[in-house]
Amino acid sequence: MYRRQHRHTLDTTPSILFVDAPWWQRAVFYQIYPRSFATSRGQPTGDLAGIEQHLDHVSWLGTDAVWLSPFYPSPMADFGYDVADHCDVDPLFGDLEAFDRLLAACHRRDLKLLVDLVPNHTSDQHPWFRAARSSRDDPRRDWYVWRDGSSDTPPNNWLAAFTGESAWTWDDATGQWYLHLFLPEQPDLNWANPEVAEAMHGVMRFWLDRGVDGFRIDVVHGLGKDPALPDDPPESTGLPHSALNDTAETHDVIRGMRKVVDAYPGGRLVLGEVFLLSTERVATYYGNGDELHLSFNFPPLFAPWDASRWRRQVEDTTLYIAQRANGWPTWVLSNHDNVRHRSRYGGSEQRARAAVFLLLGLRGSPVLYAGEELGLEDAVIPDERRVDPGGRDGCRAPIPWDGAAGHGWGVEEAWLPWPPEADARNVAVLRDDAGSILHLYRRLLTARRASSALQTGDFAWIDVPESILAWRRTDDGGQRVVAVNMGEDGLLPVEGTVLVASDGVGEGEAFGGVLGRDRAVLIDPS
Repeated sequence: MYRRQHRHTLDTTPSILFVDAPWWQRAVFYQIYPRSFATSRGQPTGDLAGIEQHLDHVSWLGTDAVWLSPFYPSPMADFGYDVADHCDVDPLFGDLEAFDRLLAACHRRDLKLLVDLVPNHTSDQHPWFRAARSSRDDPRRDWYVWRDGSSDTPPNNWLAAFTGESAWTWDDATGQWYLHLFLPEQPDLNWANPEVAEAMHGVMRFWLDRGVDGFRIDVVHGLGKDPALPDDPPESTGLPHSALNDTAETHDVIRGMRKVVDAYPGGRLVLGEVFLLSTERVATYYGNGDELHLSFNFPPLFAPWDASRWRRQVEDTTLYIAQRANGWPTWVLSNHDNVRHRSRYGGSEQRARAAVFLLLGLRGSPVLYAGEELGLEDAVIPDERRVDPGGRDGCRAPIPWDGAAGHGWGVEEAWLPWPPEADARNVAVLRDDAGSILHLYRRLLTARRASSALQTGDFAWIDVPESILAWRRTDDGGQRVVAVNMGEDGLLPVEGTVLVASDGVGEGEAFGGVLGRDRAVLIDPS
């Protein structure tokens, strides 16, 4: 016997109806990590021209927008998130002409393009910081966060990400500490200085004038700092301050950035990385419709393959973001900073197939990470090949395009080892197999694009056994039912036609009522 769920009451209908939804509410985003996507010149590292040459894959798959991780000039201490020039392209990836060609190629395919904006910090090799470090009297000194003190006692107990050591570095030449929420090579900008805000707004205008459709903003919740720089509380011992910074000052900064974007036509977007492990706090970064358009909400990313845990994440997202903040959620299962979800969920392709129904079936904007449509797992990285200070090499392994030696890169070894099963788990092989996970993604993306209910419709749970998540998406154009089984076989009290099934079984047929373990379905109940 399956017992019925007894859940707290949740009004799942947001208070705002999206009658004419903007493009980013209907869109599916596709993240590209430039180093690892494709090369145009037989090099171990990917480049912008390589991305352009493979855009047909992104378009064929059925996504709507590309988010491009950093490609700016950089010493690569943090692989591009230590920016030395916000308005150029690192020669490793090409040049501004190559970027313009890529942007035009995206737009020809009706793909939007977001670039990664890194406004919290710069490289220590950026001209701004070199000037600031040259003298306490330099005009750019106050563009960064400096504090007096003795050389053996940092100003507070904040810890840096990656290193676990102090977020402060002593500068012998000028006798002060400077703040860096990440590596010492990534000094934090002082957004309390209006000149910094204007300079970064200028960076935004540079890319907006070139025609980009918006920005993914790195560590956006870190921009403002409490002027008192208080110690982090004892219960946060061991956590980097980058996961704790949450101040009123930041919201003023974001409103200023939003005004820059809103001054441009075409619905330009700001999508923020708010790495706070509280959906309630993430929701505040939508403001009153005057801050972020979209925000990454990371608690679901860290949820295990467990129906009760996922149910709570969906309900929290609905309550805090959709209802209280009148915001539009995002959903993400994998990215360049975290273990790929197939590896995280235990390595089963069957489970990875079912997971995509969560990503594409819930109410909000999905963000795919390049390679998840191939069912990739993290690469196994030998110690001698590890390069990332945060240990994220595995999820950044290069995309295999075919089964030949070099996998379409023209090199024996790319900058990182290939992911597992690259001879068989690559674009060419999977595209030739109609039953592959690649074609499953495409079928589900096609079904989503054809259904306004799946794109922007209302959401309501269906009462089912505890191991299953099942919900109904509804609007004036019809309804769709999505169900994902994370446990034992269970009864699904829905009748209708199976549009897409995670294993392909029963598509086009009437649903049989039993949903097997680690299986998912999309149903037309009409």
